[in-house]
Amino acid sequence: MPATHPRELGLTADCENCFGLCCVALPFSASADFAVDKEAGQPCHNLRGDFRCSIHDRLRDRGFPGCTVFDCFGAGQKVSQVTFEGRSWREAPETAARMYAVFPVMRQLHELLWYLAEALTLEAAEPIHVALRQAFDETERLTREPAGALERLDVAAHRAGVNELLLRTSELARAGLKGVERRGADLIGARLRGARLRGANLRGAYLIGADLRGADLRRADLIGADLRGADLSGADLTGAVFLTQAQLNAARGDAATRLPATLTRPGHWAEETSDPASSHRPRPARRSSRGRRR
Repeated sequence: MPATHPRELGLTADCENCFGLCCVALPFSASADFAVDKEAGQPCHNLRGDFRCSIHDRLRDRGFPGCTVFDCFGAGQKVSQVTFEGRSWREAPETAARMYAVFPVMRQLHELLWYLAEALTLEAAEPIHVALRQAFDETERLTREPAGALERLDVAAHRAGVNELLLRTSELARAGLKGVERRGADLIGARLRGARLRGANLRGAYLIGADLRGADLRRADLIGADLRGADLSGADLTGAVFLTQAQLNAARGDAATRLPATLTRPGHWAEETSDPASSHRPRPARRSSRGRRR
């Protein structure tokens, strides 16, 4: 399997070929992320008959920002079109419960495929490319198992094995940079404007509402880092390791934010930034450093 762009590998959401699984299978509670409560298996009241969202272009305005930061990594269309061969839960209600159970398992597998695909593009990880390719192929094979096998799969054990390779990939990618070790750190609301975080280990770090304006995050490991409401205006994220689109969608930024080539600038960023140069101008300090602005 040649290393290619995640989109070419089917690891980005294709809602046109999905049965709205994220809008049905998953639960959510009324909060800053969702305007209402919804139980697992209950279709969202915004889901149309054609499996499209009736407020897709107004989700943030209508109180559903949580929907805009969710990423199935292409699991939705895989379950819909491959596992269940194009038969929806509306056409075959007897399959609904199994489809909803398989979807979160498939999402985890597709997330691992995303990370493995990225690892295979990194020249620094060449010493373990063979092992990475084997892990990718095995994970891809699992995604094509029948529904019953996917329900029984010990996905946590599989993740643990793949994570060892991802950890090694991170070490190789950041070698020689002497980046700070802040794995799992509580950096909620931290004032990190202009911080030198090149090659930092920020795996699983809590960066909710952090001020990262102008920060150097090149080749930083951001796998699992919580960037909700973090201000990335003017930050440099080129070469950041294991950064996903969902993480960017949950953060804030501007036209001066530099991103990896495989990711796109979220549309809401332009709405929240006055001009591209604003991240380089002095700004008054915020009264609260632990805000969760969306």
